[in-house]
Amino acid sequence: MGAWDIVKIVMQIFGGMGTFLIGMKLLSENMTKVAHGRLKKMLSKTAKSRFAGVGIGAAVTVLGQSSAFTTVMVVGLVNAGIMTLFQATAIIMGANIGTTLNAWVIAIGGSDITVVFLSLAAVGVLMTMFSKKEKVTTIGLIIASFGLIFVGLKFMSGALSFERGSAEYEAVSHVLTAIRNPALLLLLGIAITALVQSSTAVNAIILTMVTSGLQIGGGGNAALYIIIGSNIGTCVTALISSLGATPNAKRAALIHFMFNLFGAVIFMVVLVLWKDFAHTVLEGVFPAGSMTLGGADMAAGMQIAFFHTLFNVTCALLFLPFVKGFVWLAERLVRVRGKREHEEELIMEPDERLLRQPSVALGYLYEETGKTFSYAMDTLAISFTAFMEKDVSAAEKVREHNRALANANKIGSANLVRLSASPLVIEEEKTVSNLHYVLSDIMRIGELADNFTKYTRQYVEEELEFTDEFLGLIRTMFENVRRLYTLSLAAFLSRDKNALGEVDRLEDEIDAERNDLVDRHIKRLNEGKCKPQNSSVFISLVGNLERAADHINYIAHSIE
Repeated sequence: MGAWDIVKIVMQIFGGMGTFLIGMKLLSENMTKVAHGRLKKMLSKTAKSRFAGVGIGAAVTVLGQSSAFTTVMVVGLVNAGIMTLFQATAIIMGANIGTTLNAWVIAIGGSDITVVFLSLAAVGVLMTMFSKKEKVTTIGLIIASFGLIFVGLKFMSGALSFERGSAEYEAVSHVLTAIRNPALLLLLGIAITALVQSSTAVNAIILTMVTSGLQIGGGGNAALYIIIGSNIGTCVTALISSLGATPNAKRAALIHFMFNLFGAVIFMVVLVLWKDFAHTVLEGVFPAGSMTLGGADMAAGMQIAFFHTLFNVTCALLFLPFVKGFVWLAERLVRVRGKREHEEELIMEPDERLLRQPSVALGYLYEETGKTFSYAMDTLAISFTAFMEKDVSAAEKVREHNRALANANKIGSANLVRLSASPLVIEEEKTVSNLHYVLSDIMRIGELADNFTKYTRQYVEEELEFTDEFLGLIRTMFENVRRLYTLSLAAFLSRDKNALGEVDRLEDEIDAERNDLVDRHIKRLNEGKCKPQNSSVFISLVGNLERAADHINYIAHSIE
């Protein structure tokens, strides 16, 4: 075999891998687009059930066609405080099971029936070209992505399809059998997977090789060591996504790594001690010639796919009872420094990989906007309490909160603009537009809180006096504003339009309170029972409370 022949084989393998990865990316993007909004809802249903978590993690991975996608999404949701570490651990275990479906699909890719699947690329492209309906176009891209996956597999298979005994076969076999040490094969699987950030791509290469009759590391369990290594290598994506995130997000990524690492150690020990595991177990389940499809012997590929499933299912069953143990260990390894464990933070910057999944990123930003809404209301409460207690020192804390709100608004708006350029369904486009207005309303609430600090300073410096009756009435009005916020936040997060009637009723009540308070104040002025210098603070204060209620009401109605 000449140097040019080797170059052509390598180019064909990499070309096939590139086509395969593009197909997987298209499939993942469009599957999640079809399931817009539903993936996060599925994840939120895990509650405290570890079994539900495993099942939903597997289902989300099948929909997203990538365990890395699921784990990155989980890290992002943990980072936002939307998901607990307990939930995340069970979902990560399920994600490892869900990704095994890809190995079975790849195993089929070694048969002659792939000619049928190759035509899917053309069918899908034609659907996108001649249909103007968004749903049809999305389905067409899904079909085309399946075609590209099998085109890539066919390329790689063709590059490695040598006649036994030929010079090419002997040369490639010599290279593949050069590495026999189990630890080196494991490290090879880790390194390649970390490089391409896809365990599915590594599995595709291994499956293509064994299906073509090529032996890795002298045969036996050698190929299985690389498969185990790929499971560790796929953790790199989640670990990278956790950099700069909250401690809990780092813990979620670490749990993913520990789960795969501990499972790899157990299986490595078993395979090293049980040297004929592949022959005894895998060939026992799928003996040569036992399964053919399109005239091709699928046994070798099915053995690898079966091992991949066996490995991940066994690890999930072994470690599922110890979910709390994984959480405990992660909390000990990643400790919080300089902050209380559950100190609230304002986070609006999702992981870069999360933004590549528009539907999931939008759900994340929606939840984060709700958190920012709460933060703004806390700011208003701080400033109102400061007024009631004549505490001018709270002004700096309010300004600090408003700086955080301004930063959250800037980042949130930038990410919404970025999402606007992504392929979204009409419902999602409307949500993006509405969230821009919501962020603006949240900023207005923060500005009103800043106004309150000015009234407090005027209250103290001018030595104004307000009766207990007035302070009681203003406190009642503020409590109604807080009740309105509670109703509006619940309606916003659940998108419950049925709750808007109660929101409007309470907002009307606050408007009436404001008018009544101003009328009573003017009456007291006319009767000489109230000092004129109090008027500007009094009227401004109740007016600002009424304006805060308006913005809170607008946020609730953003779901329409």
